[in-house]
Amino acid sequence: MDIDFENLINSLIKDGYLKTSGIIEAFKKINRKDFVSEEYKNEAYINAPLPIGFGQTISQPLTVAFMLELLEPKKGERILDIGSGSGWQTAILSSIVGDPPAGGGRVVGMERIPELKEMAERNVSKYNFIEKNIASIILADGSFGYKRESPYDKIIAGAAAVKDIPMEWKKQLKIGGRIVAPVGHSVIVIDKISKNEYTKKEYFGFSFVPLITINH
Repeated sequence: MDIDFENLINSLIKDGYLKTSGIIEAFKKINRKDFVSEEYKNEAYINAPLPIGFGQTISQPLTVAFMLELLEPKKGERILDIGSGSGWQTAILSSIVGDPPAGGGRVVGMERIPELKEMAERNVSKYNFIEKNIASIILADGSFGYKRESPYDKIIAGAAAVKDIPMEWKKQLKIGGRIVAPVGHSVIVIDKISKNEYTKKEYFGFSFVPLITINH
């Protein structure tokens, strides 16, 4: 492992952002350098968001670690990853839920920008997750979720809704499932405890690109 990559992961562990062994292992397996744009390869291991084009970024490692620890992904789960961008988080999740592939775990990444959808597919394919049917990247407006593969054990988003978690996401979540997503400058955790009942926690002090919806 590259020493700078190792230092990044060790600092996330030391500062308490990475805690769970399965998530730590996935962070180590999925090299962030494989997901950053060519001109930023030298900055791949800096703990900061980096541009990937079209006004979007590959998220700050600290933020990804924090949100994945809240999400608590597990082997064999079906997860919807909204705003997959470079595909980095989709690949980390795929490593957690779909290893080995026979376990049935699956990650559906959603991206509304065609060029980024193609970028995510190329990047995630470096780890054979698409070929093994552990991951797929869908070109669509993530604010509506992806009903075709629902219900999901977990849903995570990388772009911030303005006011609230979209109702479609809640509908597509299994009872007992969890959503982790930004709203404004907070990370929101929603747990679905029955068909129409949810609990909510809020963590303040984050910055995300906005969740852009396509008018229908």
